[in-house]
Amino acid sequence: MSHELATSAAESPILYVKVQSGRRIEEARKKQRLTQQDLARALGMGVRWLREIEGGNPRSRLDDHLRCAYRLGLSTGHILIPLMFAGQRMCFPRQLATGDLSDLERMCIELVAQRNLDRLTRALTPAWPERAVTLGDGL
Repeated sequence: MSHELATSAAESPILYVKVQSGRRIEEARKKQRLTQQDLARALGMGVRWLREIEGGNPRSRLDDHLRCAYRLGLSTGHILIPLMFAGQRMCFPRQLATGDLSDLERMCIELVAQRNLDRLTRALTPAWPERAVTLGDGL
């Protein structure tokens, strides 16, 4: 990671996400042998705007990055996980940015789902009052 990119990551996590996302989108598009025109047409956007997304333009919108990732079958972890770190005012470990975040993304989703299911289960489970059992009861 260049010093400039490291500095921008600290100053603007969204800019960092857009640059990283643009690179991944471009790599995936090329790997699938799609032209910018093919992908832009499939997404209903202009080729020029797709170039801006792939270039990590700060004006590009995160929802467009998500649409591109979804269309290309990419995990969205490279977008969402760094933003979760930023939301908690934590520095995103740059080593994570180079790998595939799909497993980590899935683990986060499963953790959130399980936590919500646990809360829902507790809320719906009746709390039966404790009854003192005496020797004469029911015998």
